[in-house]
Amino acid sequence: MKTKYLKLAVSALIGLSIVLSASILGSSYKYKFVANETIYTTGLAEKEFTSDLAVWSVSYSNKSLNKQQGFVQLKKDAKTIKEYLISKGFKESELVFSSINSEKHYTYNEYRSNGEYRQEQVFDGYILSQNVRIESKNLSIVELASREITDLINVGIEINSESPSYYYTKLEDLKIELISKATENATLRAKQIAEKSGSDLGNLKSATMGVFQITGRNSSEQYEWGGVFNTTDKDKKASITVKLNFGID
Repeated sequence: MKTKYLKLAVSALIGLSIVLSASILGSSYKYKFVANETIYTTGLAEKEFTSDLAVWSVSYSNKSLNKQQGFVQLKKDAKTIKEYLISKGFKESELVFSSINSEKHYTYNEYRSNGEYRQEQVFDGYILSQNVRIESKNLSIVELASREITDLINVGIEINSESPSYYYTKLEDLKIELISKATENATLRAKQIAEKSGSDLGNLKSATMGVFQITGRNSSEQYEWGGVFNTTDKDKKASITVKLNFGID
């Protein structure tokens, strides 16, 4: 009797194992089938372009024991700089002068007292400073003036010129153009994958835009996760990626 029940139990276990195995295989096949119903592709679009706006900043300063005298001198320097820039071809509307900044300056004298070194703070005068921001679409004038403006040092102006920054005023139009081209590129790749697998490309399920990058043309700049926005080069290259998810019919 025990042998009979043992055989029945073994038979039941074998039957259950067959059912479970079939269920697992069926689930695996179903998962594989579902996974193969989707095609993921990434499209890339790039375009080289030239900046159409330059932004340039020039700062200047003087030092005076008398704050009022320093202010008067700084106004004279501003007038000289303005005349210089206009003589180079800039329009007065392209020049924006900031407010004047004033701060006290101190020197420190060291002396020995009771066997110890001490420091004494001594007022050394006022430092007055100002800057002018130049925005122009005439890039050649900006490039020339930014190289030559330090000549004003010869007339006694303490001047500091930054390197110009270059921008493109039609950036949004360029971005839309690249998104369209990257989408076309990704769609073409998806069609080729579907054809090679003997299927028809289905409907678009999702689309994700990648990072918009602007680098210097022919530069060695590395793409970054958060995006690169080059302002140091006049000639640039823009790029963008688009990721698409298609179904398969």
